[in-house]
Amino acid sequence: MIIAGLLDAIWQRPALWEKLRGMLRSVGYDTTDWVRSAMYRDCFAFIHTLGPERLDVLEISGGNQWTRDFAFKSYENTEYPGFDICAETLPRQFDLIIADQVFEHLPWPYRAGRNVWSMLKPGGHLVIATPFLVRVHRVPIDCSRWTPDGLSYLLQECGFAAQDIRAQAWGNRACLVGNLRSWRKRGFFGSLANEPDYPVMVWAFARKSPDAT
Repeated sequence: MIIAGLLDAIWQRPALWEKLRGMLRSVGYDTTDWVRSAMYRDCFAFIHTLGPERLDVLEISGGNQWTRDFAFKSYENTEYPGFDICAETLPRQFDLIIADQVFEHLPWPYRAGRNVWSMLKPGGHLVIATPFLVRVHRVPIDCSRWTPDGLSYLLQECGFAAQDIRAQAWGNRACLVGNLRSWRKRGFFGSLANEPDYPVMVWAFARKSPDAT
């Protein structure tokens, strides 16, 4: 708890955080948010199968997680309120669009999903991740939660075919309790055991049909 609290404070200073992050990882301390550890492992493995060096990538309201771990062909990032995914699109298409912890904050997720679909190249992929059993966090608002089935149905409404969507979840009771007050890092001992009835994170990979126009 003490280490996690110190990390939360240091995280507000990016340069110091990156130095400390490297030191902690060298001794086996996982600095990833516990709720996201399993999700990132699966998402990173999936993106590696796509050949990241060949991908033109758009991230919706992105951080540095994905660019730190991948050397994409190109990478573009949008930020709210300068760009509103619920109401806007960019004048180009991408091989991969990432929406990591974004859709739960959107007032109009269906509109956003349709805009994402339109910005994907035919055959392009969406990686989307949203929390489920976590406390409300208004950044600036907090609107929605989806199970894997619910996220799949949302993506189908947005234009993706059911067979081109893989949605899943991860969580356990220890992680659920550990994140009630603060965003815990996985650290040395955070269990990655999955208890299906207690999902804290839900994510999906969706592919736009190569025949789509």
